[in-house]
Amino acid sequence: MKNVKTVSVSVLASLLLLSGCSGSGTSTGEGGASGANNGKVTLNFLTQSSALAPADPNEKLINKRLEEKTGVHINWKNYTNDVFIEKRNLAIASGDLPDAVFDAGYTDYDLLKLGKDGVIIPLEDLIEKYMPNLKKVLQEAPEYKSLITAPDGHIYSFPWIEELGTGKEAIQAVDDLPWINVEWLKKLGLKMPTTTEELKQVLIAFKTKDPNGNGKADEIPLSFIDKPGGEDLAFLYGSFGLGENGDHAVVTNEGKVVFTPAENGYKEAVKYIHDLYQNGLIDIESSQQDWNTYLAKGKDNRYGLYFTWDKSNITGMNDKYDVMPPLAGPDGHVNVARTNGMGFDRGKMVITSANKQLEATAKWVDQLYDPLQSVQDNWGTYGDTKQQNIFEFDKSKNMLKHLPLKGSAPVEVRQKTSIGGPLAILDEYYGKVTTKPDDAAWRLDILKKVMVPHMQAENNMPKVFHSLDELDRLTTIETDMFAYVLRKRTEWYQNGKVEEEWPEYLKELDRLGLKEWLQIKQSGYDRSKK
Repeated sequence: MKNVKTVSVSVLASLLLLSGCSGSGTSTGEGGASGANNGKVTLNFLTQSSALAPADPNEKLINKRLEEKTGVHINWKNYTNDVFIEKRNLAIASGDLPDAVFDAGYTDYDLLKLGKDGVIIPLEDLIEKYMPNLKKVLQEAPEYKSLITAPDGHIYSFPWIEELGTGKEAIQAVDDLPWINVEWLKKLGLKMPTTTEELKQVLIAFKTKDPNGNGKADEIPLSFIDKPGGEDLAFLYGSFGLGENGDHAVVTNEGKVVFTPAENGYKEAVKYIHDLYQNGLIDIESSQQDWNTYLAKGKDNRYGLYFTWDKSNITGMNDKYDVMPPLAGPDGHVNVARTNGMGFDRGKMVITSANKQLEATAKWVDQLYDPLQSVQDNWGTYGDTKQQNIFEFDKSKNMLKHLPLKGSAPVEVRQKTSIGGPLAILDEYYGKVTTKPDDAAWRLDILKKVMVPHMQAENNMPKVFHSLDELDRLTTIETDMFAYVLRKRTEWYQNGKVEEEWPEYLKELDRLGLKEWLQIKQSGYDRSKK
């Protein structure tokens, strides 16, 4: 490690605001300056990994092969995910910098602040001179060039890009899918609901007619986790208007950015959910339950309807539950709101001003963007005799093929063997460089057949790279405004006073900065379309 100028007091304060649990890191090899090791270039990287992964990232087969291929040895200081942000911020604030931060988890605000203070360096010249793989990705998918370029014209970080479908058919286009108990429907002689009123009647039957046949009223007609994310019931809002998503921003077909919780359709959706609450159809634990509680009840098959990304995580990959199609609302309106999600992380890796081996570092990072390498970085590898393999390598086709998981959780296999960090998997790689994971192909098929035909929105909110001043204001406004919106929503679900309190609620949103938020979001959207 090398000492560089200490970060300014204001930056230090902002960096130290983020804290985590105590924990220890693992440093492999000797510390000190980057240099040579048995004729190899040696670099010092700070990183994070799952607690399931080897404490020394050099034990991963992918990293062993990279060292052999590039002649670059990495001294890793590795922290587990739960403490990484705290440790990363302390290391950077101290001025005792690594050569790079890998799997960095930096926000746009972090990147701009660290770039402005000279802690991290611009990368565009290194990309141009030494990184043909990344250059090729940016040529084949030029939208990413603008996405990684900061408002000041510099590129401060290497991105993570994972495409799986595009536009409305992207795998992230819908998050919280509704999974309904089709065994109970069949037992009670009920059809799949097609309207919000039919859903209410189905849930009443689930509550009152003992569909699990145990003689007890222990069925939970509907459950969810009451906060933005994959287990929220925001999917149901689409039956009443523009719908809702995790970041509350929807773009109309005329290109206008809308704050969904200020829309009348949102109010009508809240009224509908209150009606379900009043009828005892919603899990009373929904407002405070965590993932583990939600999961436990799901594994017991107690849910009539619940929400999550993939049912296999909650009730298993079986035929007991199926996806419920979008419902027509009281006026016949059917809509599936699109999320603003995409497989893209701007701040996946940075190079610091302490790095004296820029060419070697850039060439090493560029290997991560080789198509076959990127696929392994993201999912795991082949030919590993110590860990379960995600792939087999078909030499004749120069292609990686996903292996059956044989009951293993895909996320756990990935955590043990993949390396994350910067990579690029473009949609065109599937069928040429790699196969699609079975779970992803299955989900994409559901979206295409059931959800995409009902997506009314032609636009969604892109990943705008805002300026420091804009990010300052957005963060300040969202901290209070989003918390207020969630609190009022939860209250209204339970007490039903949304109609009476709506005018005062809109006034409070204005006081908290809604108009300024909309202006910043709109100007960002407009810039992205030029």
